[in-house]
Amino acid sequence: MIGKVTVGSSFAGVVRYVIQKPEARFIYAEGIRMENVQTAIDDFNMQRKLNPDLRRAVGHVALSWSKNDADKLTSEIMMQRAKEYMQKMKINSTQYLLVEHKDKNHPHVHLIYNRVNNEGKTISDRFQRGRNQKICKEMTLKYGYYLGKDKSQVNRLQLTGVDKIKYELYDAITAASQTARNWNELEAALKKQGIGLVLKYKSGTEQIQGISFSKGDVKMKGSKIDRSLSHGRLDEKIRQNQKRLIVGQAASPTSVKPDIHSQQPAFQEPVKRLDSNDNLLKDLMSPVESHSQTDSYELRQRKRRKKYKGQSL
Repeated sequence: MIGKVTVGSSFAGVVRYVIQKPEARFIYAEGIRMENVQTAIDDFNMQRKLNPDLRRAVGHVALSWSKNDADKLTSEIMMQRAKEYMQKMKINSTQYLLVEHKDKNHPHVHLIYNRVNNEGKTISDRFQRGRNQKICKEMTLKYGYYLGKDKSQVNRLQLTGVDKIKYELYDAITAASQTARNWNELEAALKKQGIGLVLKYKSGTEQIQGISFSKGDVKMKGSKIDRSLSHGRLDEKIRQNQKRLIVGQAASPTSVKPDIHSQQPAFQEPVKRLDSNDNLLKDLMSPVESHSQTDSYELRQRKRRKKYKGQSL
């Protein structure tokens, strides 16, 4: 079970979209007349006048389940789950409308509610996205619904807005981190795709606390995109890439073509191969180990911090 939460300013637009969708099925309404589309719009707009200063009075949530849960769900059960979701999200004492859609291959319902409640007070949308994710996961576990193993289960084509960019970041960073041998390589690979990378330092120190990524106007912490993209996890991944390269180099030493004009053996002495591996180990480990000053990426990050601090004095 997942919820996609949005807020807007036009009841007319969202009500028409939800009700007039082909095969849309009305499930339940509270404080709304369902004689026709226009009466529903008028009722929502009438109540929003109790709080005219709230411009974005429209609340809209699409609640979806996996196609694997189809046998467990009916219109009645989805209505019950939606009401429970609203209670946990503190969406109460207000007008709302529930409509089932069948235009996708998975069960889902649309919830439209008035952010101006029956007393004219605002239903807050602060931290709503975080609460939504937590509550959906709790309900998924509570009722034994299908829980995707990872983000590979998500249909990218259906994503829009911030969610779309979030998964674009996830896919790009995950792919780039598979081969990056140091932070410079990771930064360069992401930059080609229009993705920025910024380290966060503990106040007054050079200790790295976290990492953020940006694309366009959207900026997200790595751990918020996915736990595997935290600074610690990515650093560990880069170290693993280094170790694999070292092991591969040691297992497949570079052969030397024989010199037909020389009587010397056509191979390198073992000691020379060890020297080569030692140099490779130094080259690979120095950029990442503790993010020392030899890492040109971190040097650039530090210069930016110093410049910013100098401007704020």
